[in-house]
Amino acid sequence: MASIKKFQVTFDCAEPERVARFWCEVLGYVVPPPPEGFATWDAYKRSLPSEQQDAWFACSDPSGVGPRLYFQRVPEGKAAKNRLHLDVRVGTGLVGDERLAVLEAECARLVALGAVHVRTLLADGENESCIPMLDIEGNEFCVD
Repeated sequence: MASIKKFQVTFDCAEPERVARFWCEVLGYVVPPPPEGFATWDAYKRSLPSEQQDAWFACSDPSGVGPRLYFQRVPEGKAAKNRLHLDVRVGTGLVGDERLAVLEAECARLVALGAVHVRTLLADGENESCIPMLDIEGNEFCVD
């Protein structure tokens, strides 16, 4: 049996393009070029039936290493805590005050993009500090 080499992370959301562009800013991802034959994504969207316009959006890691992120419009709103979330890893290898300073700086950058700072979890023995946050549609993620 072959092992899986690539995967995509899919977000259910109300406004796919808005949420995708937020995550592009968070992760340094890019919006791929529009489909062949279309100069812009807006031109592509206008070619679709109205019920399919703004139904999805995607972005990708420009280095090709990280997974593609796919955002799909769903009719229901978020009703409970995520069972899976992303960790934005900015403090890898850092400890103590140095780690906390890096996490807080990234938190401030993300708040300016529209994220919500939930709380700061300070280092506790072996567990290092992290900052739980919410994206622009209330999905949980951590700055780690």
